[in-house]
Amino acid sequence: MSLYRVGGETVDAGGLVRIPFMLPTLCAGFPSPAEDFIEGALELPRWLVPNPPATFIWRVRGWCMKGAGIHDEDLAVVDRSLSPSSGAVVVAVVNGEMSLKRLIMTGNRLSLTFDNPEMDQEFALEDLEEGLLWGVLLFSVRWHHVRARASLVR
Repeated sequence: MSLYRVGGETVDAGGLVRIPFMLPTLCAGFPSPAEDFIEGALELPRWLVPNPPATFIWRVRGWCMKGAGIHDEDLAVVDRSLSPSSGAVVVAVVNGEMSLKRLIMTGNRLSLTFDNPEMDQEFALEDLEEGLLWGVLLFSVRWHHVRARASLVR
């Protein structure tokens, strides 16, 4: 048995948790029509996922978050139990569509923005027909080898 030290904790290398892999993709641009279902699951080390029942994985589509280092085809690991704060990358339901955006608080006003200098647009939550913060981005995963990405759950 292999043990790893993470922060102050010792973690068993076999301590994996299954995290739901969601379909459709998570829009990182302008929302598009979507269906709500789970495609499968990926196993991640327990130490990466503080709250497995509240954690989900989405594939990112689009480039509106490239300023945050999140690119098209990346995986977004999202925790629904975290409280969003100003500056956090969040999954929001914008007029019925799941979307990845940066949350900005100016005074008492909450807004969602793109994190891409080529897309300068801000949406005040109060101005949206429907705006709901669904979860907070824990981390993202980027494949650097095309074959590795292609072998992922599709």
